Amino acid sequence: MINSAQIVYIRFDQKILIDMGKSMNFTGQPVLSQLLKLIDKQKILDLSRKMGCERYVKSLDGYTHLVVMLFGVLKHFDSLRELEIGMLAEANKLQHLGIDYMVRRSTLAEANKRRSQEFFANIYSMLLEQYGPFLADSRPRKEQKDWERLLFMMDSTTISLFDNILKGVGRHPKSGKKKGGLKVHTVMRYLVGVPMVVQLTSAAKHDHYLLKEVHLPQDTTLAMDRAYIDYAQFQRLTEEGVCYVTKMKKNLTYKVLKSTTYVNPKGLVTHTDQHIIFEKGDLQHASRRVELWSDNKKKSEVLLTNNFELSVEDIEEIYKRRWAIEILYKQLKQNFPLHFFYGDSVNAIEVQTWVVLIANLLCTIMQRKLKRHCSFSNLVTMTRLMLMYYIDFIAFLEKPEKDWEHILQKANYEPPNIEPILELDFD
Repeated sequence: MINSAQIVYIRFDQKILIDMGKSMNFTGQPVLSQLLKLIDKQKILDLSRKMGCERYVKSLDGYTHLVVMLFGVLKHFDSLRELEIGMLAEANKLQHLGIDYMVRRSTLAEANKRRSQEFFANIYSMLLEQYGPFLADSRPRKEQKDWERLLFMMDSTTISLFDNILKGVGRHPKSGKKKGGLKVHTVMRYLVGVPMVVQLTSAAKHDHYLLKEVHLPQDTTLAMDRAYIDYAQFQRLTEEGVCYVTKMKKNLTYKVLKSTTYVNPKGLVTHTDQHIIFEKGDLQHASRRVELWSDNKKKSEVLLTNNFELSVEDIEEIYKRRWAIEILYKQLKQNFPLHFFYGDSVNAIEVQTWVVLIANLLCTIMQRKLKRHCSFSNLVTMTRLMLMYYIDFIAFLEKPEKDWEHILQKANYEPPNIEPILELDFD
């Protein structure tokens, strides 16, 4: 029971409440708009008109289509219905995204079916051409070997589909039904960290398809796995001045021209270096076979290369760097929605795949702009949660505790002595 001697104070300090409610990183544009600043809207519209993607289009132009798809991909929406509701929830912020049209799911479904995936592929190429040098230069400066500057890796990954829209591989072990599949063939430059060349095919397409299509600059180094072994293409790479490093298949036949075995002080074999030649019909290809033995492995690892001057340590290191492209695929599949698609046509699936690659590129650029370390998965998560927040995204990620420090500082504010403004008597 409160007696008459007790006083209840009601304090209203307007200054503190206002300061505590305002973010120190407040800005006039949402996070998505800050990402879109990396894209030239007028160039996108010009490209869309040039490719004939604006014919018979009333409202959903190429730029608006890209923005809406990026919104859905970055928010991890699994369906067009979710995407439509999400856009309606942010209706009062659309003008800051440079669009003035509220898309309906039927319109978006039709656009994904009819607007060519090549339009989005060209957008990716345009952004890569613009930001590729920045991504390469933004890597931490350290001593680099000659081969590291022009190191490329080639690989592919398969995206399973529920329906047999694109020809898949293999059958279900129980039902025997065959699912569809999309294969993403990629060439990535190590210093850039994003795909430089991308080809989308059905999952049934063999990996070495891309090896025949790609021509790299002279003096580059290409790391790839054993799925790409092709004597004719290896000879072509050698004639073009491209060094390749790959893993050797067990069933290959070859003739040994020279062999040297190296032993450590303990008397254990460390590696074997051989000059060999492959023969297939009229084709002859000279190669170098390096067999590596490790103390903690029971089996040896055999690598192939056409470079007879590199040290064994460099050859081993080049092949280890190939895992960077595997990390890229893991990054794409874990951080972006590629298990549910917004359409059931080949074009719609390829459009969404290209938008995911564009989103990955934009997020990578934002990550490289940061002065402090921030993992890619954390950056994508924060982008998803704060996509339509009016906050300076770079400044926030640079110092996320800034607002809280400001609040604590204001909490220590000593107000002047205030007379009681309300006295209650409960007797």
